[in-house]
Amino acid sequence: MEKIKLQKYFSECGVLSRRAAEEEIAAGSVTVNGRKASPGDRVEPGVDRVVWRGRGIVWRERHRTVAAVNKPRGYVCTAKDEKGRRQVTDLTAELGKRLYPVGRLDMASEGLIFLTDDGDFANLMTGAAHGVPKVYRVSVRGNVDEKTLALLRSPMMLEGESRPTEPAEVYRVDRHGDITRLDITIREGRNRQIRRMCEAAGLEVARLKRIMIGFVSVNGIAPGRYRLLDDGEVADLKRLARMTAEKSGGERDA
Repeated sequence: MEKIKLQKYFSECGVLSRRAAEEEIAAGSVTVNGRKASPGDRVEPGVDRVVWRGRGIVWRERHRTVAAVNKPRGYVCTAKDEKGRRQVTDLTAELGKRLYPVGRLDMASEGLIFLTDDGDFANLMTGAAHGVPKVYRVSVRGNVDEKTLALLRSPMMLEGESRPTEPAEVYRVDRHGDITRLDITIREGRNRQIRRMCEAAGLEVARLKRIMIGFVSVNGIAPGRYRLLDDGEVADLKRLARMTAEKSGGERDA
């Protein structure tokens, strides 16, 4: 097996988070093959002997979980909320695992979000400069003409941003009364990006639902429920994320 970073070794064994492991390594509390470890050291799982505070840490890679959750409105996408609001992590509590949201949907939005304990998956899905495509079904009030569609599809300089958005794919789905439904596909993850784009185009959002991430759809997942992705789906999503990162010439900080 290839060597991996020491902090990842601790994380994979389920002993310490990567950040906590880094702190323990820097504090001199970890040895590898009897030698005090240093930040940045790599180890070969199953070969090198890792000891933390006198305790041997035996390599035991954990099975990782990725859940596709259909978040209802009124839930916050945090692992901890000091205001006591309902958290998206509550929806997978029955699994008995500590899962964390991959990206966010604001409290008033709904739809597909991944929860996982796989740090590599989370970093890949949020780290590409031109990331995995995400599709949103957006209901807006009023008529949406071709000029407005063209504006939404173009790079937009949103308030408070230093660079314009990447071009979006925008299609009109239908119109019922005063409500027009749009499908908007973006590859970025800026804060409340879809709502801010619509606001900049003079549109009022009545409902916003993320319906797809990559090739994974929210269809078939009831609001407030989830389904677990199989190993093949997770591997394919990671592959897709790597491909988008390579096309964009690198990755940005998550």
